[in-house]
Amino acid sequence: MAEGKSIGLREMKEGQKGRILRIGADGELGRRIRDMGLIPGVEVEVVGHAPLRDPVALRLSGVTLALRNREADYISVEVKA
Repeated sequence: MAEGKSIGLREMKEGQKGRILRIGADGELGRRIRDMGLIPGVEVEVVGHAPLRDPVALRLSGVTLALRNREADYISVEVKA
């Protein structure tokens, strides 16, 4: 993948793809995020946002999941160019 810009997961737009660079959450929240499969190196695609932009729907490894913005704020993503 070409080197892209690093942004927060919340900032990604619908249809945009990227690779997780870092999870900034520790403790229970960090463990829960990682348990959902959101770990550094995993490719994600934003498939939609709720009407008020919270939560965000993500697709990774053939699975779709929803993530609240307050959780997405801890995830840094390298956007595909």
